[in-house]
Amino acid sequence: MLTTRAFRKDYKRSSRSGACDMELLQSVIDLLSRDDPLPDSHREHSLVGEWAGCLECHVAPDWLLVYERDEETLTLYRLGSHAELFG
Repeated sequence: MLTTRAFRKDYKRSSRSGACDMELLQSVIDLLSRDDPLPDSHREHSLVGEWAGCLECHVAPDWLLVYERDEETLTLYRLGSHAELFG
């Protein structure tokens, strides 16, 4: 698994806020790293435009994870609200 600098900053911000369920995030990352399917509640979908080729899932209703996976590697790009990531 690879993480970008932006993801690490997003993770730190989310962790410090106290408003985010970091255990829920870890469970999503664990599923992704094992290449297991996410439950439908996470609304996994492909992105277009600037993020074409990446996927997004909803860790929580307005807490999104942007990532990419291939046969060998899971890369975590960003973590945050819709406004923080795309606004």
